[in-house]
Amino acid sequence: MARDKQAAVLNALDVAKTQWYHFTAIIIAGMGFFTDAYDLFSISFVIKLLGRIYYTKQGAAKPGTLPPNVSAAVSGVALCGTLAGQLCFGWLGDKLGRKKVYGITLMLMVFSSIASGLSFGSSPEGVMATLCFFRFWLGFGIGGDYPLSATIMSEYANKKTRGAFIAAVFAMQGFGILAAGIVSIVVSSAFDRAYKAPPYSVDPNASLVPQADYVWRIILMFGAIPAALTYFWRLKMPETARYTALVARNAKQAASDMSKVLQVSLEAEEVNVKEDSDNTFGLFTKEFARRHGLHLLGTTTTWFLFDIAYYSQNLFQKDIFSAIGWIPATETMNGIEELYTIARAQTLTALCSLVPGYWFTVAFIDRIGRFAIQLMGFFFMTVFMFALAIPYHHWTLKPNRIGFVVLYSLTFFFSNFGPNATTFVVPAEIFPARLRSTCHGISAAAGKAGAIVGGFGFLYAAQSTNPAKTEAGYPPGIGMKNSLIMLATINFFGMLFTLLVPEPKGKSLEELSGETE
Repeated sequence: MARDKQAAVLNALDVAKTQWYHFTAIIIAGMGFFTDAYDLFSISFVIKLLGRIYYTKQGAAKPGTLPPNVSAAVSGVALCGTLAGQLCFGWLGDKLGRKKVYGITLMLMVFSSIASGLSFGSSPEGVMATLCFFRFWLGFGIGGDYPLSATIMSEYANKKTRGAFIAAVFAMQGFGILAAGIVSIVVSSAFDRAYKAPPYSVDPNASLVPQADYVWRIILMFGAIPAALTYFWRLKMPETARYTALVARNAKQAASDMSKVLQVSLEAEEVNVKEDSDNTFGLFTKEFARRHGLHLLGTTTTWFLFDIAYYSQNLFQKDIFSAIGWIPATETMNGIEELYTIARAQTLTALCSLVPGYWFTVAFIDRIGRFAIQLMGFFFMTVFMFALAIPYHHWTLKPNRIGFVVLYSLTFFFSNFGPNATTFVVPAEIFPARLRSTCHGISAAAGKAGAIVGGFGFLYAAQSTNPAKTEAGYPPGIGMKNSLIMLATINFFGMLFTLLVPEPKGKSLEELSGETE
């Protein structure tokens, strides 16, 4: 009787028709990812402005830039916080329930976004230290959103459209990146018109107006708004029926919660589901290693390798565009104008390639499957990276720069119509309910470890091999060409490790995890 009741709840979830609440859940969870992407990537727009404001030296030939260690810290500290948050909240999501900790992540993001924009200090180092402190906690909240949002959406969805629903939550990240660019364009354009300033080469002292200090603060604080707007709706969400039935072992409550939000009716009876000793193995057991060890290895390695390439590309687009001459030399612009130019270039790339890639995945993931999309994405990222790297000198010539941008944009398209989405979707489907959030958190944390490697390493690796051509404070690197070859090779290995990842298309979560066998 107990097993029948549990099975009835799970089967009702698998065959439930797509309903309004499914789309409501996508918006509620997706706005978290909108905020995540906005907060993580908005720093890349303002980092040049921070260098001008706090590190310009009197009489220097070029505007100031952040020292290498400061730039690496400001760019990467949120990623360190994200990694810690993914592990912590992933574990808490399985121990306490998805709903109990879901609102905490959002409040952390709201508070830390505002605090980041209010970073003050009596010295440049003090301001940067304060900014890094709050961006770490911002990342901690963002990290919690990964395993919780993915797990909640997978456990609400039916098996026919589950992939599209989880991918749609993740696709909101594209709109977050786009919003970061649009807000940066609007704010910088407004300030540039209100406070006209000459280029640095004309008048270094006048090229940066005092009001520029407000620009980066406004851009960073704007990330608190979408998170705050969805806080109330997160609190109203019931616990997922799968967690209640399989982990809390209360099928009656699961049926009751499900009937409140989905149009299904089940007779709610008091049922005590007994533990099945064969299916209570923990994460660090031989049974888990036997059943899911290779799966976890596949999800962690592919996410790790992918994020090295993806975050290198995303956080340092401005450096790549500057290297090929698509963004003018920094001394030919004033401080706010440079921010506007960087934001415009990156927003155009996001609009034409990054955002469409996300939604191609949503459209096709339940038709052609996760495995095929991930393998295809890694393959084309490898091809296009080599196509950029091998004839790199050809692309730096002025007549060929548009061709470089087109190929570079295609790598973004296939990263999102590829492993960026699937590495997020699959860990939310293939592990048992009592370990699902934890395993997703571990997989996501491996990804952020890759992002840290890419974020910190690319700063140094992409520097010119000629010491005279490196940015101030940086040692010679391996050059942009060799850096792109290295990223292409990483994508190739991502394609190989994809072979360890199973195909969840069309199967129930319990069939994939084997927990109701």
